Amino acid sequence: MSGRTWEPTRKGAKELNRFIRKGTTVYTIRKIAKNIAPYEDDALYSAHTFDWRHPITGHWMTGHLSAEGLLAQEGTVYEQQPDMREIGRPGPQVGGPIPAGEVFNLSEASIRGFEKVVADGSDPTKRTRLGSGRW
Repeated sequence: MSGRTWEPTRKGAKELNRFIRKGTTVYTIRKIAKNIAPYEDDALYSAHTFDWRHPITGHWMTGHLSAEGLLAQEGTVYEQQPDMREIGRPGPQVGGPIPAGEVFNLSEASIRGFEKVVADGSDPTKRTRLGSGRW
C-alpha cells in the first residue's frame, strides 16, 4: 500500500499531528475474529475524518478521538485507502434466494422433519408470562 503510514509511537503521533488539516481523512485496518464471524473478510478498513478542534487542547479530532487516541486505540494509521472492504459496507452474501432454474430434491422424510420443527416451534399464545415461573 502506497502513501504514508504512522505507527503508534510518540514520533508517529507527532508526525500525524503535523500532517492533519481540517477535513483530512486517514484509514485504519481492523482484524476480524474468524471464530465469531467466520464468513467475514480477514480485515476491514475504517475511515476517520478530522473535522473539528478540541476547545481546550486545540488538537484536531475525529469523533471523540485525537490523533494520539486514534493511534493508541486502532494501531497503525494509513494515508491511502486500503484495497479491502470498508467496515460499514455489506459483507459477502452467504445465504439468500435460490438462483433461478436451480432445483433441490427433498426426500419425504426431510419434508416431514421440517414440518415437525415448525409445528414444535414456540407458540406465543401458549407461553407463560415472563417471571411467573418457579425457580
